[in-house]
Amino acid sequence: MDKIAFLFSGQGSQYVGMARDLYNNYETVRNTLDTADGILNENLTGIIFEGPEDKLKLTENTQPAILAVSIAIMNLLVKEGIEPDGALGLSLGEYSALTASGILSYEDALPLVRKRGRFMQEAVPEGNGSMAAIIGLSREDVLSLVQEASIAGIVEAVNFNCPGQIAVAGEVAAVNKAVELAKEKGATKSVMLQVSAPFHSSMLKAAGDKLNIELNKLKFNKGKIPVLANLDCEYYGDNRERVIDKLTKQVYNAVLFEDCIKKMINDGYNVFVEAGPGRALNSFVKRIDKNVRLLNVEDIKSLEKTISSLK
Repeated sequence: MDKIAFLFSGQGSQYVGMARDLYNNYETVRNTLDTADGILNENLTGIIFEGPEDKLKLTENTQPAILAVSIAIMNLLVKEGIEPDGALGLSLGEYSALTASGILSYEDALPLVRKRGRFMQEAVPEGNGSMAAIIGLSREDVLSLVQEASIAGIVEAVNFNCPGQIAVAGEVAAVNKAVELAKEKGATKSVMLQVSAPFHSSMLKAAGDKLNIELNKLKFNKGKIPVLANLDCEYYGDNRERVIDKLTKQVYNAVLFEDCIKKMINDGYNVFVEAGPGRALNSFVKRIDKNVRLLNVEDIKSLEKTISSLK
């Protein structure tokens, strides 16, 4: 018997026109996205489908846009009879996973991630922080080089995506130093990421503090399916304080995606469906374990393929 996990991507997966053909052809998708416009009291679907790209790339627009598209696709899959047994999101995607589970309502999640995006943007003035992906080095090597590079300022390993792909974040000079050291240590590639802030680094503690105030205003429900937390690879339970604590700390702590996937596989999940824009998470999981089945839904073609594969 297959055990299905839905995966939800984070910031960076967005593109202008995402889910347009699904919106035009499926009432469930249309209703979910139109509802988002009403909740936020603005034309989010216009930004998603028409852009311009610069507007969609603004963190406070990107986060609700990806969440709305991800939940629209999840709703469509459920309507087509494909139900998840569990969920995991990468960074922002964790909010989609919590919404998919029902722990967080859609009405609360959209304004919350918009604020989260704004807080993250405001925490570090533009130009003060940056991020880089380091390809081809072990976790131990990356942890060692960030320690070495920290003589130049704050730099931390913040995204453990899959074996040989780890992102670092921090102050510009220190991230540059880490990239330099990575080349010396034999990294296949080090790429500066096109982001506006050093996400998941301790520099975003102020964003976490502001987010905590907003989280404390919300109601959290009992989840219909288990959701694994980026912060510690433990499942979210029903304890409200625990949910708030995990989401607060997630902003300024590392995302342990690789470890979470390994735990899910260990717990019997053998089919992973990426619901939302892009296929980045599929590519990470493939590098973690080649034996699981990987599917994604971001347009009609991938939807049809996933439905035929699982029915």
